[in-house]
Amino acid sequence: QVQLVESEGGSVQPGGSLRLSCKASGFTYSAYCLAWFRQAPGKEREAVASIWTGNGNTYYSESVKGRFTIDHDNAKNMLYLEMNSLKSEDTAMYYCTGGETCKDYWGKGTLVIISS
Repeated sequence: QVQLVESEGGSVQPGGSLRLSCKASGFTYSAYCLAWFRQAPGKEREAVASIWTGNGNTYYSESVKGRFTIDHDNAKNMLYLEMNSLKSEDTAMYYCTGGETCKDYWGKGTLVIISS
């Protein structure tokens, strides 16, 4: 049974940094996608970043490229999202996801608020 459990989010001032983590367990594939999605109030859910566990290939949305870094620790089955230079528009519920399509399985989400 796949489980994805995000760390607690938080509230950060604009320009600040925050690191999200996600414990991933139960995957039986030899390689799979892990990703972060987010949904801001009143907006559609969007893919933020993804990583393929087999070769480490990554994807970033244009809105976060250069500011966010996704990483995966294979030994610990942990997924991370390092977020820097945070903006108010980064405020959203962030979801850890995974699977062959990157979104077969979802965590419950964690709230990130960027506000002064």
